[in-house]
Amino acid sequence: MTRRDNGRVMSGTIAGTEVGALSTSLDARWMMAYSAALGVDDPRYFDTLAAEGPVAHPLFSVCYEWPAVLALRAKAVKESWALLGVHSTHHVVIHRLPSAADRLLTRAQIIVVRPSRAGTLVVARLSTVDRNGRPVTTTDYGSVYRGITTEGERRAQVEPLARPAPPASGETRWSAPVPVASRASHVYSECARIWNPIHTDIAVARSAGLAAPILHGSATLALAVSQVIGQDLDGDPARVKEIAVRFTGLVFMPSTVTVRGRGRAGDLLAFDAVDERGEPVLSDGVIRA
Repeated sequence: MTRRDNGRVMSGTIAGTEVGALSTSLDARWMMAYSAALGVDDPRYFDTLAAEGPVAHPLFSVCYEWPAVLALRAKAVKESWALLGVHSTHHVVIHRLPSAADRLLTRAQIIVVRPSRAGTLVVARLSTVDRNGRPVTTTDYGSVYRGITTEGERRAQVEPLARPAPPASGETRWSAPVPVASRASHVYSECARIWNPIHTDIAVARSAGLAAPILHGSATLALAVSQVIGQDLDGDPARVKEIAVRFTGLVFMPSTVTVRGRGRAGDLLAFDAVDERGEPVLSDGVIRA
């Protein structure tokens, strides 16, 4: 693949770039560590006596998808631009929760490249199957590369996932404050095995124009999903079939994020989250259960 270096212009020709299949073997230790990093204490997340082992958190997919995200980025995006990319959208369809005995195969492909207000949006499709080829999760992972321009919208011959519309509501059904500890990103990095120094290294964060390290977007989303499960789904993570959200603010540490339950209609649950100033950090969140 040829990459064009024209100042700070990302070529739309990277649409269609793909990697995989990358193999990942899961284990109970990893799954339990991820749940522990989120502060959940439901015994189902830690029950190694259960026939299928511990239940995976519905956002555990970000852990086994991460190597494919890195491989795709290395193939398509200039190394010097890597720290300019921020997680901007996330949409995952859970065909089934993974189990501790799974060996999974993940393929990644860039399906959309287009200008955005802050730079260039790159959407990657992450498709994961088990060793028998049966789907486990399908994710559209959006990143905005700040300050990087592109010529116009380019798409691969793959349609983005159809995003469910969050049920409308002018009211908040419930709200839950979630404390974020001063070193939460270090714990999350190690337990998720998602290592990105912008979340843990103040020198790297400063070089990216931030005052301090920020919490992973996937961690913020996982904390919110945990609250929705507890408030609306009787604590049962296996009921979650689909999650979609926009990341609209940074979470610094220590701080408190307030997750809010919004509209509810049929099998769809709307949610969002705000920081201590009331500014949005998660917007247009929706879970299908």
